[in-house]
Amino acid sequence: MNQLIRIGAMGVLLAGTISIQSIAQGTAAREAPVEADKRYTQEIQALAKQPRVQKAFGLFKELDPWTMQNLITLTEIPAPPFKEEVRGRKYAEMLRTAGADSVWTDEVGNVIAKRRGKTGKKTVVLEAHLDTVFPEETDVKVRQRGDTLRAPGIGDDTQGLAMVLTVLEVMERTGIETDADVLFIGTVGEEGLGDLRGVKKLFDTPGLKIDSYIAIDGLGASSITHRGLGSHRYEITFKGPGGHSSGAFGMVNPHGALGRAIYYFTQEADRFTRQGVRTTYNVGMVGGGTSVNAIPFESWMQVDMRSESPEQLAGIDKLLQDAVQRAVREENQMKRLGADLTVEVKMVGDRPSGSLDQNHPLVQRAIAATRQVEQEPALRVGSTNANIPFAKGVPGITIGAGGKGGGAHALDEWFINDRAYLAMQRTLLILLAEAGLR
Repeated sequence: MNQLIRIGAMGVLLAGTISIQSIAQGTAAREAPVEADKRYTQEIQALAKQPRVQKAFGLFKELDPWTMQNLITLTEIPAPPFKEEVRGRKYAEMLRTAGADSVWTDEVGNVIAKRRGKTGKKTVVLEAHLDTVFPEETDVKVRQRGDTLRAPGIGDDTQGLAMVLTVLEVMERTGIETDADVLFIGTVGEEGLGDLRGVKKLFDTPGLKIDSYIAIDGLGASSITHRGLGSHRYEITFKGPGGHSSGAFGMVNPHGALGRAIYYFTQEADRFTRQGVRTTYNVGMVGGGTSVNAIPFESWMQVDMRSESPEQLAGIDKLLQDAVQRAVREENQMKRLGADLTVEVKMVGDRPSGSLDQNHPLVQRAIAATRQVEQEPALRVGSTNANIPFAKGVPGITIGAGGKGGGAHALDEWFINDRAYLAMQRTLLILLAEAGLR
């Protein structure tokens, strides 16, 4: 059964914890406010006083209508999971028009624009993701009422794409030059079963050495995600011969095994997650069967588990595997006739955990830049494209795209351009501190 059909299938929620945040960064824990080291505060303040940077700050405000039009244009181009090509082609065209030195699309669909630095000895990435969670047939027409824009995907992460484009446009218009090369990127595969395939490809590309990674995801101008929430995702399918509910009575029933597996897993997972580093679990989708009077030949579920701790993630993963095998054994023991039940366990998502110490220069610069635009820095943990640089040992963070909104991953997602330019100002300061202002 294909993915689009499964999106509409019956689902059950058996979550160990309830998310308190609906932004694209996922479950995130707000930490106590922190101050940047004095040297980074002074560095950011000095950058903010540069005439070209001051000019850029003003231009972000002036370009608000242009940015919002780009946001609407991109939002109204569907970008469902694994089908980001059309939006990607448009984004590549926009990046070329904005003045990138070169633009190309890689093998998986990432759109990459390079702005050459004076030395090119370092490469800094500024990135947002092209994909949304919505199926191909979803109506993505933007509806405006007053200052509010509504459409699926308008905040997550299309506002991020619009912001990356505006930062490039402003740097071109103001003549800001950097020492390092800067890559402005729209990635594929951040959402759902995309499994971060876009950013994974970037770090597996021969000859492409990334020295610093700034991802744009979520809204506002305060969050700094410097810790990666790792996750394992599985699609588990129980299979049997199937048959008539009466005539074939006594054959193995995949639904019976599925029910047992869910029960055994959630019972053990509940105990496991009540101590140690925060760990969550969720049976998000189930399906299978053809008729009320037919023994199903297939029953499937999709399971998500998350933790900052690789050890905790491995522990809860083992509980799932054990529950599945126990369910298979018990269903086969109940069999009166026919073939045995079998199970296929397929990992469909593996997001590594990791972190960047809050004293690292990139995090410190982000804290200082946040305060420079008079916002309160909030250090966070989340599951974003920055998980990959964390795992690779490359400095990375994820920050918001400005404004405010809600309803991420819902059909009534909304966005208000409430001083979104502050997030752009903050991003430019972080980018220039990392890439070096000439």
